[in-house]
Amino acid sequence: MSNASKHPKRTINIDTVLEVSNLQTVFWSRNNRIYAVNGISFHLNRGEFLAVVGESGSGKSVTMMSIMKLLPTPPAEIVAGRVRLGGRDLLSLDPHEMRKVRGGEVGFVFQDPMTSLNPVVTVGYQLMEPLRKHLGLRRSEARKRAIELLSLVGIPSPQDRISDYPHQFSGGMRQRVMIAIALACDPKVLIADEPTTALDVTIQAQILELVKKLRQEIGMSIIWITHDLGVVAGIADRVMVMYGGLVVECAAVDDLYANPRHPYTRALLETLPRAGMALRERLKSISGQPPHLTAFPTSCPFAPRCPHVLDRCRRERPPQMPVSEGHDAACWWDISKGRPRDDV
Repeated sequence: MSNASKHPKRTINIDTVLEVSNLQTVFWSRNNRIYAVNGISFHLNRGEFLAVVGESGSGKSVTMMSIMKLLPTPPAEIVAGRVRLGGRDLLSLDPHEMRKVRGGEVGFVFQDPMTSLNPVVTVGYQLMEPLRKHLGLRRSEARKRAIELLSLVGIPSPQDRISDYPHQFSGGMRQRVMIAIALACDPKVLIADEPTTALDVTIQAQILELVKKLRQEIGMSIIWITHDLGVVAGIADRVMVMYGGLVVECAAVDDLYANPRHPYTRALLETLPRAGMALRERLKSISGQPPHLTAFPTSCPFAPRCPHVLDRCRRERPPQMPVSEGHDAACWWDISKGRPRDDV
């Protein structure tokens, strides 16, 4: 019996906002190609906060940029997959239709607030542009809404700051402006690509609290990309762990932290600092190097670094398999029993 027949696809909830199926993206170069995303499948429910975690190069950002068709083509090419939002496949939309989706139905917050804003245009203009383009508001209406958005994300004296330029804002305030722009047209989904990475820990905490508050007030669905599992522990509903352009584990946040079922997830959690650590105690690290992705993975990409590697891991790539209710892992090893899985 095939793996597919043993483990049928999970039924998608009727409240699903976004559904991604078998997404594959490659980058072409003169000498070879890079297999950046290698068959990603996941869904996002209405009002849900999904955290996407993994090391740099695991495919997190490329996956989300592929969903929004923001990658330059060439060198990037989406070679397979489907992305359904509101009954449409985004990958089949033409550029004009896709521009209506970006900023209208899906908001995107980029990684670096220092470079994401246009330095020669006021923040007010950058806020008003999507309001006028997507919602057809008159200039006076767009200005009023832009002031409301700046107030919503915690910018003091928004009626005065609306005429300021990006260089007149701190890094944390610029990121708040980016969030305001992403929220301008009341999107169904907000995708945030490591939006706190360039900020200090105090500002990071403020941005996370802001997003938590906005989510409660607005009820939007959120995908939050990060390399730090500790950042999303208290805010996410589900966590999707990526490695080598693949999803290796996905579970409710409490279940994943308490009971990781993939060796890579466990290794990531062990690298986090713990309360009560001695000052001289060294943080753990994951030995070895991430895969180069110059060939399509036909075996487990974590096998060279895995303490539980089996011969099968080097021969056959494990699919996402249910290990408990709402918890999937792509691993031939059963961590909970300390032996190979007996149901595959």
